[in-house]
Amino acid sequence: MKKKDLEIFLQSLKGFKNPKIFLEQYVTPPALVAEIVLFAKMQNDLDLVFDLGCGTGIISIASALLGAFSIGVDVDREALSVARENSKTCGVPVDFVLCDVENFNAKKKGTVIMNPPFGIQRRHADRKFLMKAFEIAEVIYTIHSAGSEEFVKKKAEENGFKVTHVWKYSIPLKRTYAFHEKPYKYIPVEVFRIERC
Repeated sequence: MKKKDLEIFLQSLKGFKNPKIFLEQYVTPPALVAEIVLFAKMQNDLDLVFDLGCGTGIISIASALLGAFSIGVDVDREALSVARENSKTCGVPVDFVLCDVENFNAKKKGTVIMNPPFGIQRRHADRKFLMKAFEIAEVIYTIHSAGSEEFVKKKAEENGFKVTHVWKYSIPLKRTYAFHEKPYKYIPVEVFRIERC
């Protein structure tokens, strides 16, 4: 599947019905998801994929479309309902688990691809996602706010991992909450590929 085709397909997925600001729920831009999962496919990282904080399932579904056995984990029952609907509409099987990421256990290590909360509403909200990823993954793809590189590299080293790639993007976030003034806001992010040493 070509990147543009995957991106267009992902744009048809439903977003959050009732996004919750305390969970920092935003739909990950389809163009960014397509780029990450296609790169992961080229690296042979799409066998077993865990999407921690999967929301409405865009990363889980994109991974499954490219052949991964995909598991999405989220604490929000309503978001998982949309994710299951999206998966069914796409005709790809994805296992969705209602669970706080801290309590999620995997029998086998795989690849984590995730867009954790940036910690805007709750400081360090991304840490528990990273720590769980270090526990259950051989390879991690993770999206963070710009300026996180030093932190992510340090945490990776402390947990027996190394950062192999860093990409810097400016991504559009759609107006999601009442306090948003513009239809889109571009925010700088960093995407990391991290692997176990």
